[in-house]
Amino acid sequence: MAMSSCSRSLPLSPGTFDPGNVAKTRSEASFVIRNNVDESGNAGKRSCSVGPKPNSLSTTAGRREAIGIGLGVVQQIVAWQFPWQPQIAGAAETAPCELTVAPSGLAYCDKVVGTGPEAVKGQLIKAHYVGKLENGKVFDSSYSRGKPLTFKIGVGEVIKGWDEGILGGDGVPPMLAGGKRILKLPPGLGYGMRGAGCKGGSCIIPPESVLLFDVEFIGKA
Repeated sequence: MAMSSCSRSLPLSPGTFDPGNVAKTRSEASFVIRNNVDESGNAGKRSCSVGPKPNSLSTTAGRREAIGIGLGVVQQIVAWQFPWQPQIAGAAETAPCELTVAPSGLAYCDKVVGTGPEAVKGQLIKAHYVGKLENGKVFDSSYSRGKPLTFKIGVGEVIKGWDEGILGGDGVPPMLAGGKRILKLPPGLGYGMRGAGCKGGSCIIPPESVLLFDVEFIGKA
């Protein structure tokens, strides 16, 4: 699917702010990646649009449209007659998720257990995520940028809670490709007493913040 050029991310881990370095070293900024924090809190926004290609109407197109309308009516009738049939994948993701706390203080819960291989330390992987403060405020999302984050796992390139939460560790099973997991990070596994995105006395992520991440491990990059 063709897409216009879209925006960048925002989620990073602790480091020294260098706007030039951020722009040059990565195509995506992130509050997960170390040493590339945009302390201004400003992230580029992209708008993506795909326009339909002009096409003349034809008899074939008319038939396809009629068939599509017919199928839509049938689907509505089936839904009306069998309203109790759940969407299995959706039900699994919206079900209550009870967090398990590891010795490190990291808490996790698998919304979806993947079926692919687990990540290997030092491997370049891809992951989508939504990052929130404990009050529910979203401070970053790779989904809004339309592009997953690509990084090396287990080598300190991302905040500690991400390395442990994806690779696994004491009391934490590794994520499998295709899996979705909630991570709750204590300050020591996130940005600690420094916070992140700080400027003029205010921070996007305040010091000593507990962070919540919805992480989707896509797999090897």
